[in-house]
Parts: sequence; structure tokens; C-alpha cells
Amino acid sequence: MKILSVEFMSQNKKILGKLHLPDVENPPVVVGSHGLEGSMESAKQTILSRILPDMGVAFLRFDHRGCGKSEGNFITDTSLEARVQDMIHAVDYLWALKKTRKELMLFGSSLGGATCIAAWKKLLDLGVEPQGAVVCAAPVDSSTITIIPTQATPDRPALPLSFFKENLLFNLSDDLPLMHHVLIFHGDHDGVVPVENGREIHSKAGEPKKMIIHRNGDHQMSEKSHQKEFEKEVKLWVKACFKSTK
Repeated sequence: MKILSVEFMSQNKKILGKLHLPDVENPPVVVGSHGLEGSMESAKQTILSRILPDMGVAFLRFDHRGCGKSEGNFITDTSLEARVQDMIHAVDYLWALKKTRKELMLFGSSLGGATCIAAWKKLLDLGVEPQGAVVCAAPVDSSTITIIPTQATPDRPALPLSFFKENLLFNLSDDLPLMHHVLIFHGDHDGVVPVENGREIHSKAGEPKKMIIHRNGDHQMSEKSHQKEFEKEVKLWVKACFKSTK
């Protein structure tokens, strides 16, 4: 496997990431999107960076604007639309780089899952049809989110409710039928994004689709057994979506 440090521009913000390339020519590729305050170093993306190249699949992970090592201010530059644009520009970067073939899957966790749903429609409008997606604890309707992280952290000041009202109000229900080959993970004890969101994705997305509900699973998928099941099921799903993989 080869790991390339990458950078690309997304609406005047420099986005930094890593492209994990398998030891095969012209592989298909998965593009990942992290959660609201996450980064490309999240546990699930780290798992994908290990398992996908072993299957002959490239994986691009990156920090959204205002997060991790990418340019931008978290408070002023974070919105669902901005994250969708980051993902669209990530795909544009890949096509221009010509290290992979134009066969694409999307991965997203939490807000990253919502980003995948919204980006799918935008990609179709641009003539790119994803082969499938894997989403974890993804909100479909932001009004269902039960815990809003307004308290200050070591990395940022406290967030006013206006930040969420102005930047992170969305309902993606109407976009779900456009999707297909969707693998959904959700914990039934998710205290941030209720599991009903995952059930709605499964109900409205096109076939084939599969939902895995983790018993006593939390929002972060912190249970090791759940992470192992995630790894196993993602391998099977990606192999089915990219039929030419190992």
C-alpha cells in the first residue's frame, strides 16, 4: 500500500487529507466524511484505511474545512452545504489525479453520513453515480438530534444555538430514494442521533440495502465487538458493490 498526503481546494479553503492506494493499478475508491467535530483520524476511518487497500480499493480521507489540519474556522465555515462541497471537490481532485478509476463509494459517520446523502444528489447532477455508500449513525432530519454540543471544548469556544439554526438545519428525506447499495449502521442506544434516522434511511433508500442495529450501541460505535462487525460487514458490502475487488 502507498499513502499519499493530498491537498485540494474547496471554495478557497485548503483541504488536507490522505489517499491510501492499494498495490493494484486503477483501483475503485471510497471517499470518507467525518462527523461534526471529528477528523480523518476517527476510529472508523482508520479501520477503513487499513482494510480497503487490502481489498484492492483506494480510500480518501480528509479533514473538512475548519477541522483537523484543513484551513478554515469551525464556527464560520461549518455547514452541511460546505461539507457537501468539500466532498464534491474531493471527488474532482481524485478524477484529476488519475490514480483511481471512476468507480466511487461514499462513507460517512454522523454528520458525515448526512453529507453522503446530500452529496449523492449533487454528484448525480454532475454526472457521477456512486456505486454505494456506508453510513453510520447518520441524521436524516436534524430536528431529531437529541444532544446539541453547545458547551465549550479545549478546541473551540461555546457554540450559540444560532450556529445550528443557521448552518445545520436540514431534512434529507426526499433525497433518500436516489440512493442504492446502502449499508447502514446505528446503535439502538444512540443518545445523539436516534435510531429512527437509520430506519428511515433503510425504509426509503433503493435496493439493495442493509441495516445493522447494534444492540446497546452508542453514537460513537465505541464497543469493540461492534467495530469488528463493522469491519466484517463493510468488507462484504464493498466487495459486492465493486465486483472486481478481491
